[in-house]
Amino acid sequence: DDFTVLLGMEIRYFATTNDYLVYGIDEDFVRNNGNMLFKGSRRFYELVKKSGAVIVQAHPFRPYIHRANPKYIDGCEVFNGKDKDKDLNQKAQEWAKKENFKIVTGGADYHRESQRGNVSGIITDEKINTNADLVRILKSGNYEINMAEHQ
Repeated sequence: DDFTVLLGMEIRYFATTNDYLVYGIDEDFVRNNGNMLFKGSRRFYELVKKSGAVIVQAHPFRPYIHRANPKYIDGCEVFNGKDKDKDLNQKAQEWAKKENFKIVTGGADYHRESQRGNVSGIITDEKINTNADLVRILKSGNYEINMAEHQ
């Protein structure tokens, strides 16, 4: 039926292996902030906050990832559809509780056809039409994470 596509970003700063997901940005954010790969976590977080968007660390317990400083993220991805090792998602859920993150997300991490069947996202009773809707719902916590088994 009805399908809404919103601009978001997955970013990895220069000289790090950590990935971050940014929700609530617009094209002006991308155009006006130069090469964001060289900003680093603190400076990039400041840009995200100034824009009204939110940033979460993606798949924080993969072997090559270092947990981000909680001061520079709004939350973390607690379910990643590509992580076949359920312990990685479980550790992310425990970390989110420990750090008292208000924003947690789930994602399919579907980058290529071979990953078809990866399922995740958020489930909410509210229709999300805009980035402002998405950010408001994420900040409210009025949603659930779709943690479906791999299909």
